Amino acid sequence: MKFLKSLYLTQRFFVLLFGIAMGFLFSYWIPFLYAVTWMAVVLMFFLVLIDISILFKDKGITAERILPGKFSNSDENEVKLKIRNSRNFRLSCEVIDELPVQFQKRDFLMRFKLNPGQEKEVNYFVRPVARGEYHFGRLNVFSSGTLGLVKKRDTFNKDQMVKVYPSFLQMRNLDFLATDQRISRPGLKKIRRIGHTMEFEQIKEYVRGDDARTINWKATAKQGNLMVNQFQDERSQPVYSVIDTGRVMKMPFSGLSLLDYAINASLAFSNIALKKKDKVGLISFSNKIEFLLKANSRISQLNLIQEHLYNIETNYFDSDYGLLYSHLKKQLPQRSLLMLYTNFEHISGLKKRLASLKALAKNHLLVVILFENTSLHELIEARPGDVNVAAHQIVAEEFAQNKKLMLMELQKHGIQAVLSKPEELSINTINKYLEIKARGLL
Repeated sequence: MKFLKSLYLTQRFFVLLFGIAMGFLFSYWIPFLYAVTWMAVVLMFFLVLIDISILFKDKGITAERILPGKFSNSDENEVKLKIRNSRNFRLSCEVIDELPVQFQKRDFLMRFKLNPGQEKEVNYFVRPVARGEYHFGRLNVFSSGTLGLVKKRDTFNKDQMVKVYPSFLQMRNLDFLATDQRISRPGLKKIRRIGHTMEFEQIKEYVRGDDARTINWKATAKQGNLMVNQFQDERSQPVYSVIDTGRVMKMPFSGLSLLDYAINASLAFSNIALKKKDKVGLISFSNKIEFLLKANSRISQLNLIQEHLYNIETNYFDSDYGLLYSHLKKQLPQRSLLMLYTNFEHISGLKKRLASLKALAKNHLLVVILFENTSLHELIEARPGDVNVAAHQIVAEEFAQNKKLMLMELQKHGIQAVLSKPEELSINTINKYLEIKARGLL
């Protein structure tokens, strides 16, 4: 029975079978074809037996699916397949990998030929758009020999599992850009450093480009050369990613929910803040405080943040900002930088929560990060075809204008705010943090 489960007939077999059927059909009018067709049947029978005996003589194909330790959410992740032909003749191979159900891909197929003793490595990429466990099924390899009448199925690596974590690939990429000081690259906002913070580092000799206001006249008189005070960014300041997990964060853009965009941005931002020697923490809330990780600058903090971000899920409750304020007032006595990821679709929603936001801004440096609805821009820029489309465009323009009014409303009350497209959220969040550091606002 196991032998029969691994045996499959090829397209070539059915073509020959069709030819034999035609031979029997035409033998009705041409009698001598009847005997010739029966000879073809016998010959084909023996060829099939020979093909089966050669293919099933031993285990000629070995294959392996190589998965990374974890997948990065919303990024292209590489999966490697290694297939080896241990036989002394050439094989035609078809590979069908049973991908996790989350990808909804049922037409995976690779075809190639393997020479005797050849090992081939083939790669393909998958892009997950949700965190969690992804279970791979069987790696099926169908091989056929020179005759190509039958093919044998070998299965490998059944039931492999890999976890999808927040986008650590994006985190590494942005980490590289930040440490390389290439903030002016396309898509990145250029930061102008204003003055300096008050944490003294050293006295050094003046070089062209140094701020003349930092000249240390006592050291200059003592050394006989111009000497300047050098300052560095203040370190070990507590910064928190505060993530709203309420129903407003369930809205999807390009396959990802706003929550997943916020999670990816939080991980990238936390990494940069740790590189800047600040303490980083994490808070998630909706109608209750779901999680609070106190800020810390230890190396293992980023791993803790990543693990907790992996488990964050949205719910369908309205978020309670009053509860957030009262809880943080007790738990965070030190003034901290709060990067609040949330969303309001109408300015009335913002005004309901404005009192709590203003209260938070009195005790901490609050940055409210809102999402720009890019789908509205596509509708607004489209050419109106009829009255209905024009009416939809007017409504879309009103919603887009509301976002700008929210930004102005927050800034009017002294609250820092960022309005970002979802796909540019990580970059804009990091740039806002670097701006705050440069201006010494915290």
